[in-house]
Amino acid sequence: MPLIFKICPRALWREAEGSGRFTGAPVDVADGFIHFSTAAQVPETAARHFAGQRDLLLVAVEAEALGEALRFEPSRGGDLFPHLYGDLPLAAVRSVAELALGADGRHVFPKEIGA
Repeated sequence: MPLIFKICPRALWREAEGSGRFTGAPVDVADGFIHFSTAAQVPETAARHFAGQRDLLLVAVEAEALGEALRFEPSRGGDLFPHLYGDLPLAAVRSVAELALGADGRHVFPKEIGA
């Protein structure tokens, strides 16, 4: 199964690393699940919800490792987005990378994301 992605403020992710678990950002807690995006969705997610924000990380997670707690549900424009009902086990995380802003003010994604 492919990777899914979470855009996360650096300080919030560092707290998760320190505690050994990620329970979600405030919007996740309010919605009752942790929001993720697929590789195809994450550039739009960044532009829509994190425009111009610095000090963000792109967390890549192995979807298969999340089991039945991960559900793909309709969201923006009817697209199916990955939602995790429960804490994110850090063992499922495959990489954490800085999500820098380019000169144009848009986030710069790794080449494999295709943005």
